[in-house]
Amino acid sequence: MAEPQSNAPLRAPAGAPTSGVIHVRTRLAGDFTVIANALLQRRGSAVTVGVAGYILSLPDGAPVRIDALCEHFTEGEILISRALRELEADGYLERRRERGPSGRLRTRTFFHDVPPVPPGDDPEPPRPRPHRPEPSPPQLPAPGPRPGSRPRPELRPGPEPHHAPDREPDPAAAAESATTEPGPAAPEPTGTQPGPAADPAAQPAPDPRAAVILASLRIVDRRLILSRREADQLAPAVTQWLDHGVGPEDITTHLTTRLPEPLRARPARILAYRLRELPPPLPDRPPAPAALPWQTCDGGCERAFRAAEPGRCRDCPPAAGLVAAC
Repeated sequence: MAEPQSNAPLRAPAGAPTSGVIHVRTRLAGDFTVIANALLQRRGSAVTVGVAGYILSLPDGAPVRIDALCEHFTEGEILISRALRELEADGYLERRRERGPSGRLRTRTFFHDVPPVPPGDDPEPPRPRPHRPEPSPPQLPAPGPRPGSRPRPELRPGPEPHHAPDREPDPAAAAESATTEPGPAAPEPTGTQPGPAADPAAQPAPDPRAAVILASLRIVDRRLILSRREADQLAPAVTQWLDHGVGPEDITTHLTTRLPEPLRARPARILAYRLRELPPPLPDRPPAPAALPWQTCDGGCERAFRAAEPGRCRDCPPAAGLVAAC
């Protein structure tokens, strides 16, 4: 008989995995945030998950603008803005434009723990789990007859009941049901279907002031040097800002204020991002009242004055007929 070895474990350790991460849990009583696994395990950029977790940990009313997030993270404006766009596309981040008590438009930001389900879209049903057959109990051999006992009569199955054969379908009824049954409906056209490419010649020409604004940006910031191709690509967006009533000075201030230091992307990409969202157009002003026509005074001074009808100016005495009527 072999001697017992002291270095051999009594049994294999159970519960801990043999590979991968092993969690050391600590029960938190305060200062923690509950985040869904669907968000933390989201495939893609780690910056997006980190920005989402940071926003969820902030109290209500905390600023979550791009400049505020850039002050907290080491990533630049490009990566932070890309993360916010991905969260907005997935339904976690929602931006609404609301009109305040003073009548000014402002953007309010809402962050959802779980993306809301759009109306009419049913959530995905849970996937059925694969059925695992339960292990059948071991079958024991049938006990033999006891000595001295009578053999039991063997039970034989009786005749199966006779069923009437099914009737064959009527060919005329089958043909009628085939003609009246509606076929698959044709898919309705949606706005997402690709249409004909726009003709570049049919697009309006950009405003000549747009090229001057883009070329003058390097005077304000020496880093904003654009090539001719980049200026031609940004000119239509600047033209739309001009059409919305924004002046050239305001556009230059909007494009050159609070730029990241240093620039981690091409200046054209940063300018295109800032020109992406158009400001609301100016409200229509009421038309100015029409000016009265010019009249020549009939009192002898021949002075020109504005009035609805011909007559005398206010410096000349009224006519004799008008004085008698008074």
